[in-house]
Amino acid sequence: MDLKGKASLITGGGTGIGRAIALSFAREGASVAVNYSRSEKEAMTTAQEIRDSGVHALAIKADVSQNAQVHEMINKVIEEFGRLDILVNSAGVTTFIPAEDLERLTEEIWDRTMAVNLKGTFFCCRAAVPAMKSHGGGSIINISSIAGTTGIGSSIAYSASKAGVICLTKSLARALAPEIRVNTIAPGFVDSRWTADWPEFRKMHEEATPMKRVAKPEDIAEAALFLVRSDFVTGQVIVVDGGKSI
Repeated sequence: MDLKGKASLITGGGTGIGRAIALSFAREGASVAVNYSRSEKEAMTTAQEIRDSGVHALAIKADVSQNAQVHEMINKVIEEFGRLDILVNSAGVTTFIPAEDLERLTEEIWDRTMAVNLKGTFFCCRAAVPAMKSHGGGSIINISSIAGTTGIGSSIAYSASKAGVICLTKSLARALAPEIRVNTIAPGFVDSRWTADWPEFRKMHEEATPMKRVAKPEDIAEAALFLVRSDFVTGQVIVVDGGKSI
């Protein structure tokens, strides 16, 4: 897919991985809707940066775990851009809880993690399908994590939610082909505001990674560009972890 003239929606697009993907798509000529739930300032800044580069952009507030808000968001994108060709589900939440501390993983934390990371991804995919099909198809990219394959992550709930995203991706790839391709990116440790307060954890990952560094958000954006452009790739999990998981 050539991104020029296409319309994209990036959930969680104001910060970290989502922001890097939003900026990379804009550089290729795609209009970008930057979704946010709480990071309003960052989303507005990202959207303005894209507009300043001469590309159409808007920031949209929506909690992806709420189906009605997701449908309203998709409708706003279509009203603004006239179409939707690319969806990136980057919105996510986590709570750092050691795996062995089972009692600290409360029902509230479990439900919120699943609601945003897994249910929200499904809601956004489902809502985007009619708009994509009306213009001949599209590309969906879900951001998972190597935690979804290893079971090692910020919490058991987070790892389980990201494993669910991988399974969801494969199911949707079958269900929506050939018009819509659905793929997953599974990053390892990424420099972000989530990990900014964990310098020792970061150093540990650097030393254990064959590439001897952790990922930057731009590394994930490069993988997203590959998946959008590759018209024959669907149902795949692209691991971007510098070789950490081999």
